[in-house]
Amino acid sequence: MGRVLPVVIVVMLMIYAVVEVAQADPLRVRLMPRWLWVVAIILLPGFGAIAWLLVGRPTKTPGNRPRPPRAPDDDPDFLRNL
Repeated sequence: MGRVLPVVIVVMLMIYAVVEVAQADPLRVRLMPRWLWVVAIILLPGFGAIAWLLVGRPTKTPGNRPRPPRAPDDDPDFLRNL
């Protein structure tokens, strides 16, 4: 069990990283194109996935968050058209 656990952890980390790369916006991925990140994650087990998590993931900027829906009485455009 002691030899298998690290291997299972690395494989699960690699699967997580590959799925996250596949779901990432190609225009916001940092440092390398997405296909190169997938190659790095597969060819460098553990190190590629950790590199993706630390430096490759797209940054979350507050300007890209969707605005919550507004009630009609809070919307200035709606009130202006009354």
